[in-house]
Amino acid sequence: MTDAILQLSAWHIDAFTDRVFRGNPAAVVLLDDWLDDTTLLAIAAEHNLAETAFVVPGDTTHQLRWFTPTCEVELCGHATLASAYVLLHCRTGFRAPLRFATRHAGELGVRETDGMLWLDFPSRPAQPLERAPAAVEAALGATSVAWHVGANHLAIFDQAAIVAALAPDMRALAACNREDNRGVIATAPADDGIHDFVSRYFAPAHGIDEDPVTGSAHCTLAPYWGARLHKTELAGRQISRRGGTVICRLADDRVHLGGRAVRYAENQLFIDLEAARS
Repeated sequence: MTDAILQLSAWHIDAFTDRVFRGNPAAVVLLDDWLDDTTLLAIAAEHNLAETAFVVPGDTTHQLRWFTPTCEVELCGHATLASAYVLLHCRTGFRAPLRFATRHAGELGVRETDGMLWLDFPSRPAQPLERAPAAVEAALGATSVAWHVGANHLAIFDQAAIVAALAPDMRALAACNREDNRGVIATAPADDGIHDFVSRYFAPAHGIDEDPVTGSAHCTLAPYWGARLHKTELAGRQISRRGGTVICRLADDRVHLGGRAVRYAENQLFIDLEAARS
């Protein structure tokens, strides 16, 4: 190896689940200091997971960024959960509660209670529209009963089965996604007697046709369903193929998201910095 080869520790964590091959997989890479964005994006693309989290540990606050295979994102729940799990359960010298400094979402906290990790995230309520955006709804492939918009589109249906059966036109949805830089959350009341609501999340223009379990989407789902159901604690089930559960607690302008995580793999990365930047 030459001096241009950088060796990094990395983990593959399944988040919002207590079993491997379920929930949402995230890669977590620990850094001594930030690499350039081109290299970070190349690493994320190589992992080809919904998100790769990069963490620069500090004394009291840890720096955190998230990348899909194609871009950096402003907020990511499952990769924050995975990052906290790595620090608390795969490394030594770290204790809960943790504090993460992010570039776009401010400071995020993580605490642990009885094996459950709780994310302290900003609430991101969406506002109702008089009618659904025609192109987005057509790409989604089903007629909603209501439509809200905020950080993402929120398409509301009256039956969980409709959400489960959605088969969006990903090319058309990607075009809409690129136009307004929003993904689409589809949601409906749960009918299993366990959860309060179900959801799915689509963001094809960001390199993610369907995200398995989207913590950040629950920053919008929780205030919507909390107001509709008159509840401050809710259980959401994301009904992707892998599936996962997110417990939501509303607290003023914050949403506390509870979930579990499990380690699938840990490994060493060998990064040719010259090749990554070329």
